[in-house]
Amino acid sequence: MVIMQESVEKRVLNQIDGFDPGKVFFAETFLEISNAKAINKALELLAKKDKIARVATGIYTKPKISDVLGRLTPPTEDIAAAIAKRDRARIVPTGNYALHALGLSTQVPLKIVYLTDGASRKIDLGNRNIIFKKTAPKNLEAKGPISRLVIQALKTIGKNRVQPFEEKKIAALLSTEKKEYLEHDILLAPEWIRKIMRKSL
Repeated sequence: MVIMQESVEKRVLNQIDGFDPGKVFFAETFLEISNAKAINKALELLAKKDKIARVATGIYTKPKISDVLGRLTPPTEDIAAAIAKRDRARIVPTGNYALHALGLSTQVPLKIVYLTDGASRKIDLGNRNIIFKKTAPKNLEAKGPISRLVIQALKTIGKNRVQPFEEKKIAALLSTEKKEYLEHDILLAPEWIRKIMRKSL
């Protein structure tokens, strides 16, 4: 049994060696090697040996090393994207993170909320949290990477509370969005947000 586990651990590590530094992965990544129980045990042992880093329960990474900062934790958005890919779910950033991503807020939120068509859950990353909130499919249909953030950011700011400098910033950002994406996504937004977004067309 010990020899078999060592074999699983070695095969898992060989595969991880081929990953780019910073890659996020799960037990499911290695199910072609062995069963989930054996893979989880191998990952736990590799983390104890400092070959990999445990990000959260069931979530690991091949550490990226900085000459200045040492071992780096993957960005929260990379972790969220990896979870969404594993679960074959769509996600859209919302709330203060959407504001920060667009440059409308300098505050880096410690709790990042994503709308999803996957399962609702909370991922504890120590001093940070990722929250996935189940939502209706229509809230995930925006195509543009900028316009989808704009819709969520404006919802966070609220109707009749958007400042002129924020509208100007949003217009500049949306001017770089693909026109067909912008035209599609405008139709998904509430009317008061549509009026702001149309100024970019």
